[in-house]
Amino acid sequence: MQMVKDIHLTGKDLTDMVQLRPQDVGKYAIVPGPKDRLETLIKKIENPVRNFSFMEYTMYTGTFEGIKLSAINGGRFSTDTSITTEVMCNAKIENIIRVGTAGSLDENIKVGDLFVVDEVIRGDGVTPYYVNKDFKTVADKKISDTLYQVGKDMGLTIHRGKAWTTDALLRETREIVEAKRKEGARVVDMVSSTLLTIAQTYNIKAGSILAVSDNVVTGEMGFMNPLYYMAESNILKIALEAVKKLEGK
Repeated sequence: MQMVKDIHLTGKDLTDMVQLRPQDVGKYAIVPGPKDRLETLIKKIENPVRNFSFMEYTMYTGTFEGIKLSAINGGRFSTDTSITTEVMCNAKIENIIRVGTAGSLDENIKVGDLFVVDEVIRGDGVTPYYVNKDFKTVADKKISDTLYQVGKDMGLTIHRGKAWTTDALLRETREIVEAKRKEGARVVDMVSSTLLTIAQTYNIKAGSILAVSDNVVTGEMGFMNPLYYMAESNILKIALEAVKKLEGK
């Protein structure tokens, strides 16, 4: 017997399942990975209303200085990120900003620094189901430029360029890392490829700003470093200020 439908479960199916409509969401969405970062974010939003809670993901929509804004813990890895990104795109959110973390692949990018993603080397297992191997995954230039400039104006140490997204955190071997560095990757994360690629397929503008948590090259682990926690706080501030600037405020 053949499948009844072409695709068992589509992004639209999921969006309908959680009863999310375009009129329910903001023009902008800020997307952290973990729930604790989402909780910090929604404290900065005025009158947040919970749109839905499904499995481990929760979306709120409120306003920030008069701008309608949604926030969702969008996933820590490629697979869960694909689910929430599909929902956001099918709800027709126009601008998506990922606020996440990354490991540095450059000895000059330190723990606690910030990084704006311009382009991604796709090493995840999700995007091959969406695009072919020659597809170029990039962030929206206006969003990236705005995030970078806001960070510079705040006097923070911020970098930009190419990231590598991997699903295999525990297989970042010297050989693989050096190969990706030769391709131009300056940081590694587990989300940007999926979020940006899926957004591109829907013609949705998206960007990604990352707090550097560790350095793959030097072996430094910064997850307990106060500079990393400051960077986590700063990426939220930058994203909110970028929303204002993108809206012309």
